[in-house]
Amino acid sequence: MPIVNRIADFHEDMTAWRRDIHAHPELGFEEQRTADIVAEKLEAFGIEVTRGVGKTGVIGTLKAGTGDRAIGLRADMDALPIVEANTFDHRSRHEGKMHACGHDGHTAILLGAARYLAETRNFDGRVHFIFQPAEEGLGGAMAMIDDGLFDRFPCEAVFGMHNRPGLPVGQFAVRSGPMMAGGAMFDIDITGKGAHGARPESGIDTVLIAAHITTALQSIVARNTGPLNSTVLSVTQIHGGDAYNVIPQTAHLSGTVRAFSRDTMTLVEQNMRRIATGVAEGMGATVDVDFRVTFAPTINNEREAEFAASICNEIVGAENVERDPPLIMASEDFSFMLEKVPGCYINVGNGAGEGGGEVCEVHNPAYDFNDEALPQGASFFARLIETRLAK
Repeated sequence: MPIVNRIADFHEDMTAWRRDIHAHPELGFEEQRTADIVAEKLEAFGIEVTRGVGKTGVIGTLKAGTGDRAIGLRADMDALPIVEANTFDHRSRHEGKMHACGHDGHTAILLGAARYLAETRNFDGRVHFIFQPAEEGLGGAMAMIDDGLFDRFPCEAVFGMHNRPGLPVGQFAVRSGPMMAGGAMFDIDITGKGAHGARPESGIDTVLIAAHITTALQSIVARNTGPLNSTVLSVTQIHGGDAYNVIPQTAHLSGTVRAFSRDTMTLVEQNMRRIATGVAEGMGATVDVDFRVTFAPTINNEREAEFAASICNEIVGAENVERDPPLIMASEDFSFMLEKVPGCYINVGNGAGEGGGEVCEVHNPAYDFNDEALPQGASFFARLIETRLAK
């Protein structure tokens, strides 16, 4: 695999960085140690550092030549609240916290690209290395944007990547247009009239109403969205009552929605409010619906996706680049950056897992990033900059 030779030379360093971060995971907006490591290494590479962007985010800015064009490269830094099941030496030292999604690998990849580009400076313009906090549903991308990310560090395009378990190391996947679903969370609070369990006629049964709403909500995907418009609506929690012989005064529903366009998310929300209100009022209760979009759909700019694919082709050969892979129902808050600046989000192969056995997906307590993928990821970022900002 024709990765950048100089990046291959410090593969061991990147592995050490990655494993150190893995051993010391930090949850969203708590990435103080990780941010310290990132900032210290960037400064050691001779890169200008700005800290505290979006609370714990770090930006490294590298300029070469006289050009004014600028490209953003992004990696996420946060871990998950998961108890790690692995027993290797670099397992989590923080009980109940784990890098179960590979953000430790993404951070090491971007640091590797930064080191190489700082050494060679074979480009003309600026690179903004964006190390983002709190990707896992806590709004880290929007926190950076709201803190003036693209006003303070303007970019003509922005690129990111995520590892993909099951895709062999040495392969990439690139998709134009929609790639990952947007995600919303919802809460529905129902208020009825409490009563004795033996006298339901004297109350308004919120548990029964919750069951009817849960069933009726499934008609949104089945009857309100188009059959080719991939959408998921899942009620994942139902809470009501705490005694065997009491019909509860209140009940609560929670869940998630996934869709590949903002318009579809709006359609789902409107119909959810209509159905929940109609069912509750029809049965004598009142209802309050809270619908929150936590992730925008991840939509790659067509031009930038083609460009990213061409860089992948150069590194591993076109036969090792999966074009237009299947849509992913999971969500990614890099999507908010793509709504502000054209760009592309790609997948880098993470392999089948240790020993080539059963694939261990992300968000699993036995997951670990594959260090063999570090040079491929860093080479992608490096070649992208050298090509896009060629002298």
